[in-house]
Amino acid sequence: MGPLAVLIDDVAEPAHLGEHLRRREMPGVVDVVPAARTVLVTVDDPAALAAVRDAAEAASGAPDDGTTVSVEIPVVYDGEDLTDVAAAVGLTVDEVVELHTGAHFEVAFCGFAPGFAYLSGLPPALELPRRATPRTRVPAGSVAIAAGYSAVYPTVSPGGWHLLGRTTITLFDVDRDPPALLPPGTHVRFVAA
Repeated sequence: MGPLAVLIDDVAEPAHLGEHLRRREMPGVVDVVPAARTVLVTVDDPAALAAVRDAAEAASGAPDDGTTVSVEIPVVYDGEDLTDVAAAVGLTVDEVVELHTGAHFEVAFCGFAPGFAYLSGLPPALELPRRATPRTRVPAGSVAIAAGYSAVYPTVSPGGWHLLGRTTITLFDVDRDPPALLPPGTHVRFVAA
């Protein structure tokens, strides 16, 4: 990825590898960015890339050392698409809510907008593609599913995911350290409010 970055591809657990590389605090590493199946590492000196490659090859995923953060998100399940989702997957609304609240999610990566976390762990019975027609405005706090992931919209934005409900939790706040409530690797559980 040029003289100051390396893209590690076909990674089984990008959030874990990213956290492993961050904790190593290798000299010259500027940023570590996990995505769906990759981890991008940028450096301030090309000489640092060899150490990054060696560390990535040696890692088999970051072990859980007890520092994993877990977040519960209260949700009012009254989303605009909840009934349509239930019909599309052949379940009742209550069964959709039960599956969503019973799942154990983990932030796989962040993107799209500041604080937008792609949560892996969606039960296969709830997997749907994105909506055929995206909305021009999705309210902040909307809890949604699409393409094998769940997410919460951190701010008002366009979006093409199926809306299941809403939460009042603030996912991104520039005055908080760190600003994003759900960085990669965070475990998330949705609770019916």
